[in-house]
Amino acid sequence: MAGETDLQTLLGCMHPVMRDGDYVYALWPHGRPLEGDVEAAVREAEGLTVVLRRAEAERLGLSYDFVAAWITLQIHSALEAVGLTAAVSAALTHAGISCNVLAGFHHDHLLVPATDAGRAMEVLHLLGRGIVLRSEQPEDRPAILALTAQAFSVSPVTGEPVEGVPVEVGLLRELFDCEEYVPDLSIVAEIGGDIVGHVISTRGSVGGLVLVGLGPIGVAPTLQRRGIGSALMRETAVRAAAAGIPGIALLGSPAYYPRFGYVPAASLGVEPPVAAWGDHFQLLRLPGWPDGVTGTFRYAAPFDRL
Repeated sequence: MAGETDLQTLLGCMHPVMRDGDYVYALWPHGRPLEGDVEAAVREAEGLTVVLRRAEAERLGLSYDFVAAWITLQIHSALEAVGLTAAVSAALTHAGISCNVLAGFHHDHLLVPATDAGRAMEVLHLLGRGIVLRSEQPEDRPAILALTAQAFSVSPVTGEPVEGVPVEVGLLRELFDCEEYVPDLSIVAEIGGDIVGHVISTRGSVGGLVLVGLGPIGVAPTLQRRGIGSALMRETAVRAAAAGIPGIALLGSPAYYPRFGYVPAASLGVEPPVAAWGDHFQLLRLPGWPDGVTGTFRYAAPFDRL
């Protein structure tokens, strides 16, 4: 049976599946007969590289450094297919996940760091739906501002159409240029190269503790309720945690954001900048969250001018 060559079909039907267990790369000792359960092997002038389960490598006394999860793309891709490896590698690269690709006759196999396995699966599932998350670049800003104008053309508070340019557009323009801007926490979602979603988080503080405040977050109106906003929320939390940021604050619906781990900020000793916000002002604790935090949260300076 001939393999699939159409890139869009490959991406839409790749169905990633993760094998059980950890896998490692090891250099097979020169002159030693091959034995054990080797999953893959590559012969080079310098020696024979084998890929096998971590437990099997230890049983055989082989040394290793890189511990990986093994993900198989279940679509039967043709060996001459163009673009699948590039698309997968690019999506994982945007997420900061390294990837080693093994091409079999029937399937492509990815070896990613074991610690990133769950996130890699999420990136691949998004890619299968045509969605790629990446950091915002300065040349993206006109498209992001246009998207924000569309996303906030109806007020999230009143449900009524907004007259003129939504305030979120001006706020976002200022946030891009303010001192509190964090480049890696300005994230876009793309479909087919078009920006369809965006979220930004900027530095804020409570007492002497530096946190970030999330928002605005916007998704193209025709693509809302399709998981793009949720993906942007989760990506923000992962990146913030990796950067050592101890928490994220936001103003939003108490019925929606708790699904991402947010709780009323006041329950953690953090008061909103405007007392009337009440439980709508929420906070997500990340691994670096310290005990005994108290005070009023302060957003980036552009928020003070709203």
